[in-house]
Amino acid sequence: MKPVRSEIRARLLRKSERKNDGECDLQLHLIRSYEQDGVSWQEERVELERIHFVRTGGKWRIDRIDPLVTERSAEAWTIDESGPEAWWDPKASIPSIPYINPTAATKFKSKVLAGPSAGAIGWGDSWSDWTRRGIPYRRESAVAYAEKWWNELNPAYVDMEVNCTNYVSQCIFAGGAPMNYTGKRESGWWYKGRTNGQELWSYSWAVANGLQHYLRQPRSAGLRAEAMDSPLDLMLGDVICYDWDGSGRFQHNTIVTAFTPDGMPLVNANTVSSRRRYWDYRDSYAWTERTRYRFYHIADEF
Repeated sequence: MKPVRSEIRARLLRKSERKNDGECDLQLHLIRSYEQDGVSWQEERVELERIHFVRTGGKWRIDRIDPLVTERSAEAWTIDESGPEAWWDPKASIPSIPYINPTAATKFKSKVLAGPSAGAIGWGDSWSDWTRRGIPYRRESAVAYAEKWWNELNPAYVDMEVNCTNYVSQCIFAGGAPMNYTGKRESGWWYKGRTNGQELWSYSWAVANGLQHYLRQPRSAGLRAEAMDSPLDLMLGDVICYDWDGSGRFQHNTIVTAFTPDGMPLVNANTVSSRRRYWDYRDSYAWTERTRYRFYHIADEF
């Protein structure tokens, strides 16, 4: 894999100047072209950086550059992982129920909210009993969603400061994965939005470590995945989880949207908006020599 062309488009967001120092915030849209075995592709990324200047000898020079957002950014929630029931009840062979109908005004209903690719009815009306099987994971729909919203916010969802997992969950849902609504933030995989200042979504929907926990637990129905040994084992619409410190706590998630000619995944992500980025993230401010990955193959049927 060799770089062929690189372009950076800069947009000034803010500036301040004092007598002997100053700073400015820039949005950088990076566009890089690569080639391998005669096949070319393009990666895009949008980064925010703060450039600090100092005046020396009557001239301005760059003192340092700080990223304003990285994939290591602290998530807004902490999760109690002290008990196994927070992620999986070993006594249960099916996901927790009930599932929520977002159009219902009062009582919850014991139903599955299937993703928009599961039927032709639409996002809020595609319902089936949880015993129904055979809902396919439409990988091409998950990828199409990831491509559409990699650098824009879908107004149907809350904008989260650390948005990587919210974005990946939206992509999986767009591929037809059914929500598992429990009404408890520490269990299931679900999203309802924000009502009267209350955050109505599960940790597994929006927190990187939460989704990784949810995917690794065995279940016989609903969203489930298999841990793979290598990125070469992944398919479109699969998920990669990133533990930057090797601590066992995962801080970032991406979704596979393409492959290099030799079979390595290219991924889309949010927080630092990225499109068809090489999967290992070695060019990220967050990456360290201790970085560990988990590779999850999403089930072909739910």
